[in-house]
Amino acid sequence: MSIRETGGRVVAMPSRRMALEQAPDEVLCRAFLDGEETAFEVLVTRHQALVFSLVRRYVSRPEDAADLVQGAFLRALEASQRVFGRFTRLGPAPFRSWLVRIALNLARNHARQGQRWRPVLVEAVADDVAQAPGESAQESLERAERERRVRAAVLALPRRQREVLTLRIDGGLPFKDIAQTLGITENNAKVQFHHAVKRLKASVDGPEEKG
Repeated sequence: MSIRETGGRVVAMPSRRMALEQAPDEVLCRAFLDGEETAFEVLVTRHQALVFSLVRRYVSRPEDAADLVQGAFLRALEASQRVFGRFTRLGPAPFRSWLVRIALNLARNHARQGQRWRPVLVEAVADDVAQAPGESAQESLERAERERRVRAAVLALPRRQREVLTLRIDGGLPFKDIAQTLGITENNAKVQFHHAVKRLKASVDGPEEKG
């Protein structure tokens, strides 16, 4: 058998673990409610890289990002009995969007408590800024200046544009999921992303503002 009961607990055997790893989120949520603890472990494994890539923009140290990731999953675990049941009744589980909201809230709270947000979206907007082999001193200075201008522009973005940009570039989320995560329409998410990228590219490619 792929599942056995030990001490009143449902334990997933290796073959069952493989099946869970291929199951969609809503099946994992349902399995966890039914007592299969491994299902939550699979959810963690599946989504922890996404959560880390999002929260690391709000911290200066990788260990702080790891703490936020752990905190996000602990919050999800604490709320699972209440929230997972709602997922299964509604059909496909919006687990990822719900988890992202938890993670972003924790990250924003962390940033408000004195930690500076660290935007490093340079390569996504100006993908030619990485140092090339044989780069001259002048080229290196120009590259560094482009990076500085993009970082300044990201910091200057309105909060919503910054969030959409992060979810789209760091998280790789489709606009439908971004909209669900932030509580906005899909079209609004696309508009916010368009404006954010336009402003960042203008900061990289346009003349530097005087002032």
